[in-house]
Amino acid sequence: MTHEQEMLVEKKVTYTLELNGQVFMIENVPARVNEETGEQFFSPSTVEHLQQIILSGQQPDHFTEVPVYNYAA
Repeated sequence: MTHEQEMLVEKKVTYTLELNGQVFMIENVPARVNEETGEQFFSPSTVEHLQQIILSGQQPDHFTEVPVYNYAA
C-alpha cells in the first residue's frame, strides 16, 4: 500500500453539482476521502448512479435553502 492510499478513508459525503443553472445535492454518497487534502474519489458505479439520480427527474427527498453571494460585490 502506498502512502497516498493510506490517507484514503471510506466516508459518506454530500455531492454537489451545478447543471444548467440548477444546484443539485445528493447526500450519503460513498466516497474515498483523502484525510489530508479533503479530496473525494468516487467509484465508476457511484458516478453512474449519481448521473442517473440527477438526470432521472425524480422528486428530491427534500429541499434546502442555500445562501448565494456575489464575489464582485
